[in-house]
Amino acid sequence: MTAFVLVSGPFTGGWLWEETVAPLRASGSEAYPVTLTGMGAWTPTATGMGAGTPTVTGDPTPARTGDRQDDGAGSAVDLETHIDDLVRLIDDIDTPRVVLVGHGYGLHPVLGAADRRPGRVARIVSLDTSLPEDGEAAVRSVPDPEVRARVADVAAGSGGRDGGERVGGGGADDGRVSPPGPGEWARWGSTEGVPAEALERLERLATPQPAGTLTQPLRLTGAAATLPTTGILCTAGGSGIDVVRMLVESGPPRFRALADDRMRYFDLGTGHWPMLSAPQELAELLRRAAAGEGHRVTVPEAAEERPAHLLPFLLDTPEVPRERHGRVDLHLPVADGPRPAVVLVHGGPVSPDQRPTPRDTPFLRGYGRYAASLGAVGATPDHRLYGLADFPRAAEDLAEAVGIVRADPRVDGDRIALWFFSAAGLLAADWLAAPPPWLRCVAMTYPALAPLPGWGTVEPRFRPVDAVGAADGPPIVLTRAGREHPTFAATVEEFLTAAARKGADVEIVDVPHGRHGFELVDPTEESRAAVRRAMRAVLGRLRS
Repeated sequence: MTAFVLVSGPFTGGWLWEETVAPLRASGSEAYPVTLTGMGAWTPTATGMGAGTPTVTGDPTPARTGDRQDDGAGSAVDLETHIDDLVRLIDDIDTPRVVLVGHGYGLHPVLGAADRRPGRVARIVSLDTSLPEDGEAAVRSVPDPEVRARVADVAAGSGGRDGGERVGGGGADDGRVSPPGPGEWARWGSTEGVPAEALERLERLATPQPAGTLTQPLRLTGAAATLPTTGILCTAGGSGIDVVRMLVESGPPRFRALADDRMRYFDLGTGHWPMLSAPQELAELLRRAAAGEGHRVTVPEAAEERPAHLLPFLLDTPEVPRERHGRVDLHLPVADGPRPAVVLVHGGPVSPDQRPTPRDTPFLRGYGRYAASLGAVGATPDHRLYGLADFPRAAEDLAEAVGIVRADPRVDGDRIALWFFSAAGLLAADWLAAPPPWLRCVAMTYPALAPLPGWGTVEPRFRPVDAVGAADGPPIVLTRAGREHPTFAATVEEFLTAAARKGADVEIVDVPHGRHGFELVDPTEESRAAVRRAMRAVLGRLRS
């Protein structure tokens, strides 16, 4: 028999799982929907063992050692409190096979408890949630930057146990974060598929979340690092097995861990709250996960050991002077008088902790030097696209960087090109919708030109497919990878259809055998020729 311990995301409790618990128990499994300390009236206690329908319920007269009631002060409850809750529950369960299921914030205490009781845990299930690392606070996974800032404001007034550096901000009276209001739940994950009555119940029963649970870093010893783990990916929210495969093949090195043999995956065609939108389907996937089923993602045989962003640039480019001005580096040509400039905009989202930052990677340095070697200033800004809700902030960073570039006396401020890579293609929308007269060219390489499926947190303004204008707009140089990820390729085709309908000037540079990031992962003569052609096309439009 398997015992499922079900831990939900912020502002919720065990009541969230009611419709998933029933089919799990009907199939002969034990199910423990957990309400953690501070999230309801009582602490979690395993009961009902003799009746064959175990649950987690409140004990109004706690007598066991370690039982703890919320004293009403949110500052007294933190992540370690919730980890302790789960450890005590695991110790209460007699069934030897315990499967811990973490949804949203709930994955943090799940991993903490597994780290302390690895011998009792048969499997971890990550429900539509990225696996956090040691030292990571749950607030970092909140997609909306406004919400992250609000959590930081509340946390500044919280106490709790020492657990490492906390996020700073304003203050709050009781150290709690208020739950989302009506219409705001999508900021914490897609609500697609949730019936109206279930969403109303979610809004009505939600309770404030102790800020320390979101800001205290997760501390792991590594004791549970080899436990079997299953990811259930809710595709309406933008995740999915195809996305995992893309990250493994072309993302930063930390994503290679997603291809470990212990990892398995399922897609589930709904939003971030499947216990409300697809409870029967979720219960079935949980049973299959416990049985070790699921899809495995593997690292391609030809994959480099080094992470893609650290691979060498495919062209030999000469060293040129490089100057740093705030968030932007200038690669300077050896030339007299002001020169046109190419602003090279890296993709993302990237981790705020990534080192080197994008402008110091061989990729952007290579492109910047290449532009300078041909007589233009190559400008390489860093921007803060750390999550899907960060496009407005990244757009502000880009506008600031362009201002710095145009103000430099060595730059001809009336001859500027913007060159967007990968998901930064969405940032082109502002410039295509209202192009300034000095913008002589917009270039894009393997871009996303509309938000990908499930990217609901991306503001509607960032849709180049809608912003591309008529023939009097800036000319466009678009480089396509023939072996592009299908979701990216679909947006490019939609963009080209719109551009043709409106008469926009688009030159296409095709790389038939190239993959996403071909300059690094496919350093072939075909790829080199494509980079040379694209750069010549951009510089030609700058000089015309």
